Amino acid sequence: MKTISILVPEKSVIQAIADPQYCFSTVNRFMTESGELPMFNIELIGLRKEISLDEGRYIVAVNRLISDVSKTDLIIIPALYGNMHEALELNKNLIPWIITQYQNGAELASLCLGAFLLASTGLLNGKKCSTHWGYINEFRLMFPEVFIQEGSIITEENGIYSSGGANSYWNLLLHLVEKYTGREKAIRTSKFFAIDISRNSQSSFIMFKGQKEHPDEAIKKAQEYIEKNIGEKITVEELADMVAIGRRSFERRFKQATKNSILEYIQRVKIEAAKRRIETSRKNINEVMFDVGYTDTKAFRNTFKKITGITPVEYRNRYKKISI
Repeated sequence: MKTISILVPEKSVIQAIADPQYCFSTVNRFMTESGELPMFNIELIGLRKEISLDEGRYIVAVNRLISDVSKTDLIIIPALYGNMHEALELNKNLIPWIITQYQNGAELASLCLGAFLLASTGLLNGKKCSTHWGYINEFRLMFPEVFIQEGSIITEENGIYSSGGANSYWNLLLHLVEKYTGREKAIRTSKFFAIDISRNSQSSFIMFKGQKEHPDEAIKKAQEYIEKNIGEKITVEELADMVAIGRRSFERRFKQATKNSILEYIQRVKIEAAKRRIETSRKNINEVMFDVGYTDTKAFRNTFKKITGITPVEYRNRYKKISI
């Protein structure tokens, strides 16, 4: 039997505590119904016996304090909410225990913004990690040594798992169920909870915010020009001349500031604009394509799919708000 320790940190999302408990308890029930022994011993673990969440609306009683847990097989770190710096400060006493358990052989799994607490241990340095798409820039600034996987639903490296935003953590839970119990149980669990077991990207949900949380004013000026001229063909030389910086230096500074090459940034701005037009206008795909400066249907389709994970037509069918 595997012991699963679900942490109950301060400022954690109660659903991200209840869902993994429900998931693994349900798998235990499936196994019992089929004449097998239950696989998981599931415990809620914390720094205190009772932890107040959601501004006092809920009180979670833990099964054991971390000081009483000397050995576990899997630690689940639920999503946090609110100010991440404040949340990490409140939970700093969990960090040594997490590190010790990992060194003793436990696997670690962060759900959504739980990645911030996991990264605070230093165990993610030099490794891949996923988190909510809306917090990627903040995560990069706080943990520059971690390789954030933008758009990824699940990452796995050296016994450390992480998931993308919001309900994406269900895909990580199913992944863990499959690893521990096999494909059959994972499929049954996915059907029970109505979760798409095959989804592997959160790219279609991402809203590109421009990545301006940096001090380089010349690069911000170039970014703003790109965003105001979506329908135009913009060259690197044009941008470099506009901000009076040599091309090579401009390319280097742009990548350093935004974590994107200039071409990648232009593509992302154009595709974000295309997404918004597809969602809210009555224009067809070709009209949207011309609006954002593309003239080649194949190039537009390929770039759109590369960034969002689905084609323009699939995006329209899934997210369009206005009926034609």
